[in-house]
Amino acid sequence: MSQSILRLKEFFIGSIWRKRILFSLIGALGGFAYYYFVGCRSGTCPISNNPWISTAYGAGMGLILTMRERKKEQT
Repeated sequence: MSQSILRLKEFFIGSIWRKRILFSLIGALGGFAYYYFVGCRSGTCPISNNPWISTAYGAGMGLILTMRERKKEQT
């Protein structure tokens, strides 16, 4: 791999918050892309009618993807 990819990988492995921020930004871009390309022409769709709401929804979905269930300790 190239040096820049290795540095980027090392940057995001170190902290779970960096990973969550990255996934939230990717989700936000996905939410805005959904609004822009698919959208709702009639204006009755609550999520895809407004670019701010669809972007926030996408960021929230990206954040949820980084949250994993922790294993319970067996006693």
